[in-house]
Amino acid sequence: MALLENVGFVFVAGLITALATGLGAIPFFFFDDISDRRNVVLWGLSSGIMLSASVFGLVEEGLAEGTPAQILVGMGVGVLLVVVAHDVLMDADIDPRQYEEADFKKLVLILGILTVHSFPEGIAVGVSFADLGLEGGMEILGFTVPLLAVFMTVAISIHNVPEGTAISIPLRSMGVARWKMVWWAVFSSLPQPIGAVIAFYFVRIAREFLPYGFGFAAGAMIYLVLTEFVPEALEIGERLPRGGKPELAGGIVLGVLVMVPLAFI
Repeated sequence: MALLENVGFVFVAGLITALATGLGAIPFFFFDDISDRRNVVLWGLSSGIMLSASVFGLVEEGLAEGTPAQILVGMGVGVLLVVVAHDVLMDADIDPRQYEEADFKKLVLILGILTVHSFPEGIAVGVSFADLGLEGGMEILGFTVPLLAVFMTVAISIHNVPEGTAISIPLRSMGVARWKMVWWAVFSSLPQPIGAVIAFYFVRIAREFLPYGFGFAAGAMIYLVLTEFVPEALEIGERLPRGGKPELAGGIVLGVLVMVPLAFI
């Protein structure tokens, strides 16, 4: 029963991160558009948060649980899974403009792509809850929650807000209703609570794999930042002075500064 309650708690944490994606659509209730400069900064912010969460959260905790070799193996597997998943999906890109008109096969493809992008983040949340119920955490709703889990849940939630904004921009240009934009933004992150539960359950019954789990989540997220988030920001910033690189760098630095203090609470 205790394990079932813990699984439910982890699912709620993953669901919170998914719901946070919907907040990215909220600005469109007040503004018709978001400038390219602000959009680049948001992508930079998201990248900085993910890098901080990976290095100061997952990798650091992984080193406390295992060896550098185990972390590196886990990171390699995480990168490999994302690469293979992209190849299986024919390296298709997320195109939220297809949501409204997608037939069943296209919806399956879109869901698969979203899983590739969101699932590693859910895994990061799940492995961070490995010590749920054990000593050394903080009390939340009767559960003893590891500080790393709080850090990762906050980090992924903040990161998801700019992602929700990025998803909402093309939908807004199509005249999609604002509340529908919120729904599609949340939909894009629904694999996260599922990934969180799977990862949590696995590391609880096979704790010797915990260092690999930390490395896996860190490797997948760092790879996504370098191959998805940064290129996306640079593409958006092409029309800006210096290609938007100052805005991107500023956003990354801001993301790191926001998250680093939380890692030492």
